[in-house]
Amino acid sequence: MKRSLLCLSMLLATSVFAKLPAPVLTDEAKAKAEEAKAKTAWAAKVDSYKLCLSMDRAAGNYFKTAAASGKSAKPAAALPACADPGPFTYVAAAAAAVAKPVEAAGAHSPAATAANPPSGKAPAAAPTGK
Repeated sequence: MKRSLLCLSMLLATSVFAKLPAPVLTDEAKAKAEEAKAKTAWAAKVDSYKLCLSMDRAAGNYFKTAAASGKSAKPAAALPACADPGPFTYVAAAAAAVAKPVEAAGAHSPAATAANPPSGKAPAAAPTGK
């Protein structure tokens, strides 16, 4: 029994340190991963919105019952309204980023014409006087 547990633990220990090769992702797989990431972020925003709505309902119910029982309950501070994230929309990053031609990008020439030459008549170092 002890021997089999020892063998099993050795097997698990060596398999933990084994390094798997990194998967090679195609452009399609990368696009799907980006879309899944965007959808997860949107789902988190929806969850926060629903939580905000439920907290507003709970606070409203508390203030209503407190007023009915004669207690003076006021909100501590005015909170911002809950922001609805809207429906899920995803625009692929490759389609959204349209490359400009080199001429339109302004890469071939400087932004402004030089007013002075790049070098002047001043010496590079001041004389020491000795």
